[in-house]
Amino acid sequence: MEYTRLGRTGLTVSRLCLGTMNFGPHTPEADAHRIMDTAHEQGVNFFDTANVYGGVRGEGLTEQIIGNWFAQGGGRREKTVLATKVYGATGDWPNQGKLSALAIRREVEASLRRLQTDHIDLYQMHHVDRDTPWDEIWQAMELLVAQGKVLYVGSSNFAGWHLTQAQETARARHFLGLVSEQSYYNLLRRAVELEVLPAAEHYGIGVLPWSPLCGGLLGGVLRKEREGVRRVGERAVDTLEKHRDQLAAYEEFAAELGREPGEVALAWLLSRPAVTAPIVGPRTLEQLQGALGALDLTLDQKSLDRLDEIFPGHRPAPEDYAW
Repeated sequence: MEYTRLGRTGLTVSRLCLGTMNFGPHTPEADAHRIMDTAHEQGVNFFDTANVYGGVRGEGLTEQIIGNWFAQGGGRREKTVLATKVYGATGDWPNQGKLSALAIRREVEASLRRLQTDHIDLYQMHHVDRDTPWDEIWQAMELLVAQGKVLYVGSSNFAGWHLTQAQETARARHFLGLVSEQSYYNLLRRAVELEVLPAAEHYGIGVLPWSPLCGGLLGGVLRKEREGVRRVGERAVDTLEKHRDQLAAYEEFAAELGREPGEVALAWLLSRPAVTAPIVGPRTLEQLQGALGALDLTLDQKSLDRLDEIFPGHRPAPEDYAW
């Protein structure tokens, strides 16, 4: 397993992060426990979840599954860099969601109970809250850090200017601020290259790409379609048809490399500036093992150039669209 630092911190994490969104809705608890055990056996020490994962609002089923796994002992909690999130609505009553100081306080306590732990290593804001002042958010986070309930703070789905706004407010409070940002980033979705990645690099924020295979479209979808082993989800049908020619060229290129398409997509992300660890969200043990194969693939410059030809990216703004 390869390891790196999370952003500008001294925290050591694996180059792949185990995403757990499927645990509960699509992966039974016993299978989820096997996946997590295998992840540890393979050296994956970085696990990501959220207070709203699990399919039933307010229950936090995915966090419960992880907590039950921690409760088995054997160093499971101690070996894990645990990340979860706050923002999503957990009920219909006021303050059951978003990032007010009250909501943050209530949700962190609920997550700690479900996860059966006394602290969260990386507490991430699942979305930007345009209604809550940054001083209020940072005051709440500073208190959690002082209490030892949270060690680091991260974000998810922030624009580049949100990262700047957050960091400059934290700087004025003499607080570490954000150490990570989860962004929708893959070969098909490269908009974060305009401003999010440059901002993350500037501030030393580690980028954690979610949906690195673009909902499976970069995992050999056309081959699986021909073999009759995969049906594309309704939401992905339009994207598939729009990019069918690109995906065909991509799968052909992966075959030339003698690698699985999903391995190529992950290896490409691992080569990108500011990226700490793509988040892989396996439903099965086989999918986890497939993702691990990307770690022994290093793409040379010729291969990277070819992928840019198939899936054109962005230069940093404003050069991308201006002189």
